[in-house]
Amino acid sequence: MSASDLHFDWSLLGAPLVAGLLVVTTHVLLGRKVLERGIIFIDLTIAQVAALGVIIAGTVGFAPDEGGGWRSQVAAGVAALCAAALLTWTEHRFRKLQEALIGSLYVLSASVAILVLTGNPHGAEHIQELLAGQILWTNFAQLVPVALLYAAVLAIWFLWARTRPWAFYFLFAAVVTASVQVVGVYLVFATLILPALATHGLDERRGLPLGYAIGAGGYALGLWLSVPFDFPAGPFIVVALASLVLITATVRRWLG
Repeated sequence: MSASDLHFDWSLLGAPLVAGLLVVTTHVLLGRKVLERGIIFIDLTIAQVAALGVIIAGTVGFAPDEGGGWRSQVAAGVAALCAAALLTWTEHRFRKLQEALIGSLYVLSASVAILVLTGNPHGAEHIQELLAGQILWTNFAQLVPVALLYAAVLAIWFLWARTRPWAFYFLFAAVVTASVQVVGVYLVFATLILPALATHGLDERRGLPLGYAIGAGGYALGLWLSVPFDFPAGPFIVVALASLVLITATVRRWLG
């Protein structure tokens, strides 16, 4: 491999990198809240339910568009908000069982997705795309509504919702609905949880900047190296994020 193979190709990787940085802006913040509340599987569950919404919509002919068209977004959003409403209700009624209920909803929605796609010749490919994502095929036009949504969610969070715990699930569902369409379920989970693990125990003033740095660094490093090594970008970004988390944990331990 020559040095020219390791240059960062902005024409190819510019939009995917921006997509990753957008995801980081919301997911690092919300991931800390997920870890704080002890509902680790909420991100996987909401993402999986949103993906199920897209699968069902495509199966019944409501969302034949590809690449995250508006009908797919509507289907994913409705499914995710229904899941958010259900989990808000279960948290009030069955608080001690909430994590188990979240995990059960994930398994149920994943199983239903497999059953719905059983007769689809491209079913396995479709599930793989929803899980691993197609971040390299992201374009700037696709990111405009995502950026507007994230900006609105951050504004609502800091100005109003952070003091209202019940609002968390609905904002979370809105963010994950968009994110799973752009980067896939694996990266949604990794971006929420891995930076949060690396910054566990730090207050928001120190933890958020460090979490943002880990998230941004993981996407940049993963995208940059995935091309010359010909690795799938989504899974390789997860590996890059995990590597940075391990380095951070090691440094934090050395520094005491």
